[in-house]
Amino acid sequence: MTLVTQKEKTKKKELGFATRAIHSGQSPDPTTGAVSPPIYQTTTYAQQAVGVHKGYTYSRTGNPSVSALEENLSELEKGVGCACFSSGMAAITAVFSLLSQGDHAIISEVVYGGTPRLCNNILSRFGINFTYADTSSETEVKKAIRENTKLIFVETPANPTLKLTDIRALSGIKGSAKLVVDNTFSSPALQLPIELGADIVVHSTTKFIEGHNTTIGGAVISKNKKDHEDIKFIQNATGSILSPFNAWLTLRGLKTLELRMKKHSENAQLVAEYLEDHPKVSKVLYPGLSSFPQASLAKRQNLTKNGFGGILAFELKGGVKAGLRFASSLSLITLAENLGAVETMVTHPATMTHAAMSKEAREKAGITDGLIRVSVGLEDPKDIIEDLDQGIKKTSS
Repeated sequence: MTLVTQKEKTKKKELGFATRAIHSGQSPDPTTGAVSPPIYQTTTYAQQAVGVHKGYTYSRTGNPSVSALEENLSELEKGVGCACFSSGMAAITAVFSLLSQGDHAIISEVVYGGTPRLCNNILSRFGINFTYADTSSETEVKKAIRENTKLIFVETPANPTLKLTDIRALSGIKGSAKLVVDNTFSSPALQLPIELGADIVVHSTTKFIEGHNTTIGGAVISKNKKDHEDIKFIQNATGSILSPFNAWLTLRGLKTLELRMKKHSENAQLVAEYLEDHPKVSKVLYPGLSSFPQASLAKRQNLTKNGFGGILAFELKGGVKAGLRFASSLSLITLAENLGAVETMVTHPATMTHAAMSKEAREKAGITDGLIRVSVGLEDPKDIIEDLDQGIKKTSS
């Protein structure tokens, strides 16, 4: 795709989010006029002569279907360019591949379990050093920064405790390090990290971006041209690319992203309020609740005012045994290791998504044995609440 500088972007008329989600990168097909761009399911492209082609040579390097998605996500996140990958973890791997032997990176102590697994078990072998810090605290981040700190990686809201990091505050103290924000839980419909000061934004497009439990994918959006070019080089060199069909499905999901995120947020707010009043629930974590420890930051960082997202967590009394029994007692809600889809899903992090972390590390991060993560879907909220209620009753009976 053609890179557009931030200065050039400001000259263009700023279209609304929903308009950009529907139209960016998705002009009618010039050959047939098809409103939905075709899936370019091809390996290679005919060239008129050596070095003379129509912008594409080989689909590992570039594919029109993938390019359309990359342009769309770049527009939505207000970056200069996007690179799409075969999974969210492939996207995160590409970001950490910007580092060299001897470099140091700071990572939020509360993140998806796959991130520390990658860093501790694989990337550490190449002489890259990592520090896990409470990135919600400027003081802790300042303590962790070293002369060789090149990257600060945060999830906000964090998986699964919803802990927030003040992106603008970190951008002011990061020095020469790149500030990378995993925006998977919010999506650009709710949070715009680049506008808050982030250098790079990461997504598992598997989640809210695509939203229908039909693909696996990832994306990296950059604020400046050099970072984007470096990420695109890594994308091509490592070959961890998104397939054209998955790109097409993800583009289709993006058309309704704003509508879905508003409804996810509305339903999650109702579910959180119900759980907060339940006698068998000891704690509820949701940024839309006044009881949420960082409620004021949640409001300040939510630039779009479309709600506080579809993810919440709550703690059942009874630890692992209660969590497992509850998760197995649901009928409408699905027990699954995913989130962000139209279906409501629950996960028991201690035994599922974060099982690779030590018990000590989980407890330090606030991931207790009884914690349940809920990805609130688009069903009638009354039906979601009724299923949660009967599951909790069975757990405590």
